[in-house]
Amino acid sequence: MSDSSYWLIRCGNQILISIDEQGNEAFPQARMADFGHVEQPLKIGHWNGVSCYAVETEQIPAHIVGELRNVRSLFASAGPDLFALAGRGTQMIDWEKNHRFCGHCGTPTIMKKTEFALECPACKLTAYPRISPAVMVLIERGDALMLARSPHFRPGVFSALAGFVEPGETLEQCAVREVREEVGLEITNLRYYTSQSWPFPNSLMVAFFADYAGGDITPDPTEIEAAGWFERSALPPLPDHVSIARQLIDASCRIYANQ
Repeated sequence: MSDSSYWLIRCGNQILISIDEQGNEAFPQARMADFGHVEQPLKIGHWNGVSCYAVETEQIPAHIVGELRNVRSLFASAGPDLFALAGRGTQMIDWEKNHRFCGHCGTPTIMKKTEFALECPACKLTAYPRISPAVMVLIERGDALMLARSPHFRPGVFSALAGFVEPGETLEQCAVREVREEVGLEITNLRYYTSQSWPFPNSLMVAFFADYAGGDITPDPTEIEAAGWFERSALPPLPDHVSIARQLIDASCRIYANQ
């Protein structure tokens, strides 16, 4: 690998971002030799038609210029393609770090050449990158949307409900359970909208519309700080436009207005 490639360089839980010739945020270009001895760098895809690799280092080579940024900060500023690649790279770095040894017998693992997997040479246990699916549900009732806020949100912001899929559960079952547990409502007519990779740390968000089917809003105080029905013409502060939650809410308003 003598030619220059794009590199996702992580240092101290941040990644290095440079500015390209067009003034856009990008990964810096470098050669493998710039990082010393890298036996098998993680190839995470392509950026602008050029191979892109991920590496974690304690010290960034002096001639590689850029600014260390938190991955979450790229969510709103760098665009969906760069954010997705950054998320993939950081997840792959974490996966490789956390599976250096076999979880069954403790033998050091090796990277398979035919797929993204770490294999134990002793007992053949294979570890694949982990993805944790989570369901997001926007409940509709005529002109009103049921929105809630977690105490972890920015002040005043409301969003759709969300929760992780449990073992043995379908996406549809998860949606019904999460809504019932978090706000005490029943739903029907579940409709898939879209999905989004969310690398904090390794989620896949799957978004649905649902119709209100009954019940009174009873927030779970351990997860929900406030919840209520909001008319589409008088919505509270919402998540950022690039988030799947905001896309879901905006789509609901657009569809309702065109009916």
